[in-house]
Amino acid sequence: MTNEWQSAEHALAYLRRADAIPHRADGEETLLAELPADCRRILDLGAGDGRLLALCLLARPQATGVAADFSPPMLDKLIARFGGDERVQVLRHDLALPLPPSLGTFDAVVSAFAIHHLDHARKRSLYGEVFALLTPGGVFANLEHVASASERLHARFYEALGLSLADEDASNQLLDAETQLRWLREIGYEDVDCYWKWRELALLIGKRPA
Repeated sequence: MTNEWQSAEHALAYLRRADAIPHRADGEETLLAELPADCRRILDLGAGDGRLLALCLLARPQATGVAADFSPPMLDKLIARFGGDERVQVLRHDLALPLPPSLGTFDAVVSAFAIHHLDHARKRSLYGEVFALLTPGGVFANLEHVASASERLHARFYEALGLSLADEDASNQLLDAETQLRWLREIGYEDVDCYWKWRELALLIGKRPA
């Protein structure tokens, strides 16, 4: 991620747009359905304001969560949302750096519209670190902004959002879904697929073999 996310203006502008993303709830609903029924621990990478982790904990009320982010405005939002909830630990961590080995293991690792800010080499290494954190049968679910197959489709995605290419986040480092799915298979995930997609929004899921 870039230092833009240290800026309150940048982070809050994103949050204002986030709830209006078309079909986002459909992707989230599909993600929730793939969480293990007996899920006990959930890690949210680039947790933002905590929207996705809150949904996961509603779907799996027996679970506890760790919300990781490095943007001060986002951390403030996480503390405001989860400050009184003993089930949730808020962790300051920059995904550009290796995940802390002290995190322990998780039945599910989730992320929403965060990992595409990393350079491609870091994306792949992060997927390997996530695999190591998952319990057998654990799920990695990445609701992500991916690259279109052409510049024309990329422009049409922004048109569908009511925006133009001039509105694109300068910190985006988009990568096609196919490459990322291949990486997950190479790392050792199984049941790897794009479980949901709308234009440049895609839900990429892989599971650690049981």
